[in-house]
Amino acid sequence: MDMNTGAQSSTFPEIVELNVGGQVYVTRLETLTAVPNSLLWAKFSQSSPGELPKDSKGRFFFDRDGCLFRYILDYLRDSELFLPEYFKERRRLQKEADFFQLPELSRRLAAVSKDSSYTEDSGEPEEAELSSPVTSSSDRTPVSPGANSGYITVGYRGSYTIGRDIQADAKFRRVARITVCSKISLAKEVFGETLNESRDPDRPPDKYTSRYYLKYNFLEQAFDRLAEAGFRMVACNSTGTCSYGSNDPGEDKLWTSYTEYVFCR
Repeated sequence: MDMNTGAQSSTFPEIVELNVGGQVYVTRLETLTAVPNSLLWAKFSQSSPGELPKDSKGRFFFDRDGCLFRYILDYLRDSELFLPEYFKERRRLQKEADFFQLPELSRRLAAVSKDSSYTEDSGEPEEAELSSPVTSSSDRTPVSPGANSGYITVGYRGSYTIGRDIQADAKFRRVARITVCSKISLAKEVFGETLNESRDPDRPPDKYTSRYYLKYNFLEQAFDRLAEAGFRMVACNSTGTCSYGSNDPGEDKLWTSYTEYVFCR
């Protein structure tokens, strides 16, 4: 019986892709099973892949809060958790900790409320370090600093035409493609199903690519996803050129620009 259970758990890949409430995460199997007797430990060590629900891309699916799951995953990776400033979803995170059967994380989240004068409606910043004694450093594979950090560069090319009549409105024409350059795992975590991988398919999560692009052409959508994943813009640069529709200088001017936005977490 034990041998059969071990054979089933060994069928899970070393790198696991999850879809949590529509948010895609890529992590190691040993991370998901880091806390014994937790829900994820049971799912990924006591079950077989065929027993778990999957989305259309074959990712293991959990119908939970996809944004808050990043903190659950951080806790499993490093045995500690730093909540960001102005974090107002501590109670919801505690609910997620209860669902994933992480009692130590839930207890420490509750202790933050009791030991601090912070209230979720006060608008005051909250930053808490939550350590977990469930496994010692000798029992865990060391996690390199910044294991879940990195850079994502978003590129955008657009063009517009200004007519000879300066009173006329400029005619805008945007190229419907936003490119993404980053580590594969980061790109998939942030953009999920909206990421078009057709130009660079089947690359391992630990590799880098500059050939992915998004399935929509609104920068604000990309920025919203990056912000929800904890990224912030650290740099931006742009270049532009001007040409005429023909060799006649009297024709409309065509301006083309390319802009890159660099985000970091």
